[in-house]
Amino acid sequence: RVQLMESGGGSVQAGGSLRLSCVANEDSASVISKNYCMAWYRQAPGKEREWVAIIYRDTDVKVYIDSVQGRFTISRDNTKDTIDLQMNNLKFEDTAMYYCATLSTKLRCSQRLYSFLGQGTQVTVSS
Repeated sequence: RVQLMESGGGSVQAGGSLRLSCVANEDSASVISKNYCMAWYRQAPGKEREWVAIIYRDTDVKVYIDSVQGRFTISRDNTKDTIDLQMNNLKFEDTAMYYCATLSTKLRCSQRLYSFLGQGTQVTVSS
């Protein structure tokens, strides 16, 4: 059973920074190595969930949605099985619940269709 535990959320003023972290675990096996890519998603109140950033296992390629390009950075630590999201210059519209996700196959990664989602961590940005 996959377990994804997010942390690092909180309240910050616009222009501030937060670093989210996701610890992955599956029966003591490496989650990162078993999934084609890993990602962060977010969902704001009244809006649909959207992918924010993706990191590919084999190439280390990172892809971001346009609205966070240049402000957010996704990274991973294979030895610790963690995925982080550094968020700088936060804006009010970044306010959302942020989720760590596994995407097990190449097709899922290309379609941004997650396989498993964590419980989430709340990010609130005040203007």
